[in-house]
Formats: sequence, structure tokens, C-alpha cells
Amino acid sequence: MNLANNWKDYEILDMADGQKLERWGNVILSRPDPQIIWKDKSFPDKWKTANAKYNRSKTGGGSWEYKGKIPSKWQIKYKNLTFNIKPMGFKHTGLFPEQAVNWDWMIEKIKKEKREIKVLNLFAYTGGATVACLSAGASVCHVDSSKGMVSWAKENVISSGLEKRPVRYIIDDVKKFVSREIRRGNKYDAIIMDPPSYGRGANGEVWQFEENISELVNLCMNVLSDKPLFFLINSYTTGISSKVLENLLRLSINKKYKGKFSAGEIGIPMSNSELVLPCGIYGRWES
Repeated sequence: MNLANNWKDYEILDMADGQKLERWGNVILSRPDPQIIWKDKSFPDKWKTANAKYNRSKTGGGSWEYKGKIPSKWQIKYKNLTFNIKPMGFKHTGLFPEQAVNWDWMIEKIKKEKREIKVLNLFAYTGGATVACLSAGASVCHVDSSKGMVSWAKENVISSGLEKRPVRYIIDDVKKFVSREIRRGNKYDAIIMDPPSYGRGANGEVWQFEENISELVNLCMNVLSDKPLFFLINSYTTGISSKVLENLLRLSINKKYKGKFSAGEIGIPMSNSELVLPCGIYGRWES
């Protein structure tokens, strides 16, 4: 498992009984996580320090319970990157800290190249990968169907001092956008995608991971440049193995390009503990 263990502004303080206790800068949150099926708390006293807790509702969804005042939004840093954080509906904060594993990998790949790398970031959310790639010197096309998430991504780019870097923000269904890029003849050296298990596009298009991912990967082959650098698929879809993501890439990329394939889990270590929280999977191809 690849661990996101280079954070200073984020840490898991404890985890038990379906909840993780996390420090986001100076703010401590308690949030649900389905992987935490054990009952025993390692540091019971630390749970009293939580500034807010997200409680799931038995009827679906849930709500935040605040224990004192916290900022409506605040910033945390990862190395030279700055992200804007705020508690949202359905337990999220606008950032997945475990993705630092993928950011570090992409930054290293891009920096080693002596040419400008054009990156296509699909299902780009609040732009963690966009910020990482821009910081490494790439140009990025950031695509997400949510206007709010794209606005948030712009804030993260500005907060990281990267607003003068070449970046395009697209609010659209990813499949429709890639199809248009094929017709325009636009090409990219690297593709990143973090598709949801289920979602709706900008105009109500339905996305289901198992049904649509293979078609999208094949479609993306038509926008890869003659000298592509990498293709990364990240996923949180329950029941899907990282090897499945690698298989999808092998079946598509091997027809045209030579390179190396890998797959695995990403996770976050708990502070002062040997426990690790598994947080998702990836499949990668690199030239």
C-alpha cells in the first residue's frame, strides 16, 4: 500500500466505531468512514477535542454537529500547495488527503520531462491533481460537471499562487467533452481520472462506474499524444480491485503504446500508531 505520509497540516488522530478523528490544520473533525469497523479507540481522550462531528442519518445523508465555533472555511498546505477546506454536505471537506500519493507521483513524472506536458484532468473535483500538475510545470485542462467544484478548484489554484499557469476550466460531462476534443484534434500527454461510482453530468447524464468506465478509457485513447507520459485512474468504487483498473488500461493502451503498468491501494497512517486507513485504489500506465 502507498501511504500519504508527508503531511504536516493533516493527520488522523484516532479511528474507531465507524469514525475517523482528523486534524485539518487547527481544526479537528470527526467523520464517518466505512472501513473503520473496529470499536476500540486508541486515544479516547483525543475525541473530546473534536470541533465538529458529522452524524449520518438513518434515512440517508446526515448533518454536522458543531462543538464551538469553527471557520466557515480555512486553508491547509501540502508542501508548496495550498487548499481551501470547508465542511460540506455528506461529510466532505473538499479534499482527499490520501491523494497526495498520486500528486507526488505526477509531479515527479512531469518534472523529469524536458518539455511542457499537457494534462487532461477528468472528474477533476476541487482540483487537487490540477494544482499538483500546474506546480510541476504542466498545462492542465480541468473538467468537472459541477460549477461549484470548478469554482473551488479556481480558488485552490489562486491560493497556491499558480493562477498565471496555463489552465482551462471546463464545466461539462466528461464523455461529451472528450468526444468534442477528438473532433477538434486536441491531444494530451497525460490523463487523470477520478470517476465516481455514480453521478450525473451537467445536463443530467447518468454515470455508472461499472457500465461506463471501459468506454471512457477507450475514448480517451483518441486524445493521447504521440509521446504520452502517463494515464492514471483513481477509484473509490466499492468492490472494484485495483487490478481491474490496471486491466482496463492494459486492454486499451497496449494496442498503441509501450510502457509500464502498476496498480495498488492508497492509505493514510494514523499518528502514533501502526494502524493504516485504506482510502482507495489506483491503476497507472507510464511511458
